[in-house]
Amino acid sequence: MTASLRGVALQLAALALFVAMDTAIKLLTTVLPVPQIMFGRFLFHVIVVALAIRIATGGLPWRSKAPVLQTLRSACLFGANFLFSSALAHIPLADATAVSFVAPALTVALAALVLHEKVGPLRWAGVALGFVGVLVALRPPFLTGEAAPHWATLLPLGSAAIFAAYQILTRRLATVDDTRTTVLHTSFAALCMTTVWQPFIWTPAPGWVWGAFLLLGLLGGAGHYLLVLAYMRAPASLLGPLHYTQLVWATVAGALVFAEWPDGWTLAGAVIIAAGGVLVAIPRRRG
Repeated sequence: MTASLRGVALQLAALALFVAMDTAIKLLTTVLPVPQIMFGRFLFHVIVVALAIRIATGGLPWRSKAPVLQTLRSACLFGANFLFSSALAHIPLADATAVSFVAPALTVALAALVLHEKVGPLRWAGVALGFVGVLVALRPPFLTGEAAPHWATLLPLGSAAIFAAYQILTRRLATVDDTRTTVLHTSFAALCMTTVWQPFIWTPAPGWVWGAFLLLGLLGGAGHYLLVLAYMRAPASLLGPLHYTQLVWATVAGALVFAEWPDGWTLAGAVIIAAGGVLVAIPRRRG
């Protein structure tokens, strides 16, 4: 198997793990408030990542040259996860996943505006197509003639916007800090933010919930680790469009676990967004 094919296999496995984590979070929303779920998710994510880096390298390179940016990046991860998890309490997993697919298009737009990266007309067309797909997936009344969609369908859109900012900060920090330092900081501020909430919203839960929290940390940590390995073996232009396979996993998980099936508008919107994402991922030609 070539390095690129191994990268593709690792990417697909990572995305499946992320959908498994989202499925577990959606199950937990039936018994716990979202901030408490986020606390458990980030707590065990920090523990798992710290232990893995300690075992692999013998140290914890915590000191950052840009602590404010690291804190802001982790806060963005909290915001994106909080909005997406809140949406899962109200709408099907596949619907939330489809709308969140606009994140790559938003990342390109922010990269042009904030980082001043050169974005060609083909990628701008992909950004525009992504927004059209989101409009279709949201099923606005003027387009469908039906009643207004559930208000929670807007939450994955907000999550995608915040995650795009997270991606931009990740790019910026890649030139400043060691990768291990950034990985260590990824969930730390998010954990601090959720910890502050706990005295006000903590809900007594059975012992198995802590096992579920550990599972969330393992799924998230393993997924991010596999992503790093994938991008070490294959180019981003090959791996980027594979993110849209998450809709397949989300549809299967929604059907098997929650008896939820995406409707035609969701699927049509997801296809349009994916087409835009493919245009965004096409490498720019160099003279």
